[in-house]
Amino acid sequence: MRILITGGAGFIGSNLVRLLVSRGHQVLNIDKLTYAGNPNSLADLTNQPAHQFLQADICDAAAMRTAFSGFQPHWVMHLAAESHVDRSIDGPGAFIQTNILGTYTLLEAALEYWRGLPEARDQRTETRDQRAGWRGLQFNIPNPPAQKSFRFLHVSTDEVYGSLGATGFFTETTPYDPHSPYSASKASSDHLARAWHDTYGLPVIVTNCSNNYGPFQFPEKLIPVVILKALRGEPIPVYGKGENIRDWLYVEDHTEALLTAISHGTPGQTYNIGGNNEMRNIDLVRLLCRLLDDCVESGKLKAERRNGKIFAEQITFVTDRPGHDLRYAIDAAKIRDHLGWLPQQDHQSGFRKTVAWYLDNEAWWRPILNGTYQLQRLGKASI
Repeated sequence: MRILITGGAGFIGSNLVRLLVSRGHQVLNIDKLTYAGNPNSLADLTNQPAHQFLQADICDAAAMRTAFSGFQPHWVMHLAAESHVDRSIDGPGAFIQTNILGTYTLLEAALEYWRGLPEARDQRTETRDQRAGWRGLQFNIPNPPAQKSFRFLHVSTDEVYGSLGATGFFTETTPYDPHSPYSASKASSDHLARAWHDTYGLPVIVTNCSNNYGPFQFPEKLIPVVILKALRGEPIPVYGKGENIRDWLYVEDHTEALLTAISHGTPGQTYNIGGNNEMRNIDLVRLLCRLLDDCVESGKLKAERRNGKIFAEQITFVTDRPGHDLRYAIDAAKIRDHLGWLPQQDHQSGFRKTVAWYLDNEAWWRPILNGTYQLQRLGKASI
């Protein structure tokens, strides 16, 4: 398959690109390269002809139309988004622009392209030489896709559903109730994606996932903040009393679910993707500290980096985030029962892998902390 991915230099996107290339697909990776888009996350694919990169803004309608006509994708996997709640509190405009206008622009480009496809697959073949020179990218374009096989996967979040109490789960029919500029902008984009299916027939599939973690996550999110603050001997911030609950999904489990959804899912359907791994924030932070302590005991981490203390002694409670939802929990029965997907990581294995990755990949995160972000708290505008 030729797969057009937006946001493929980001956290989830880079892991997805790596999975798709390993499965033999051709990928056109479109990313604007904002602060969280990192080409170093794809350094191992530099010489892979199946992966080509296009720096472009999904709000640029002309660029998106050209990308579709030049690459002729069978599938689109739309991940490009502003995604950090704290940043949305400080600057909601970027979230409105990228998540809403960008999704609209991409849907329009996809609709125009899809309408121009043959209803059934034909045997036309356009060679690499005929496509040479398009934005400096070259692909083999055999057998352009048919309308019936084209898919547009819109990747979203469980935060659109709002906040749960002590019991219950988000399902695909849970009413939307977003509470932050980020979740409101993603809710808007979800509605647009479904409207383009219902009104125009574009074969759209929507997924809503729980909190992701794992390799290549930009260090503004909770888990890398905890790990890197611990390594630096700095206070580890926990919002409020740490009682907010999230369902944690390892990123490689998520990318497998996305590939399953676009390969076997039904257009017009929504699939919730969860890790079956609910945890209070304070319990997660303490678990990460224990895993780092284990690394000291095993000799993987030098003991002097924590000044003889256990890492949990660095935990500090700070003023809570404005509008902080209490609990998210995904019911992933639909994707399990209909498509056969289940997460592979248990309640500790993915976190252990993540801690090990950050310890082994200082060359990836060190330039970030020396440049665009120094682990400072964001989203304090309303506090």
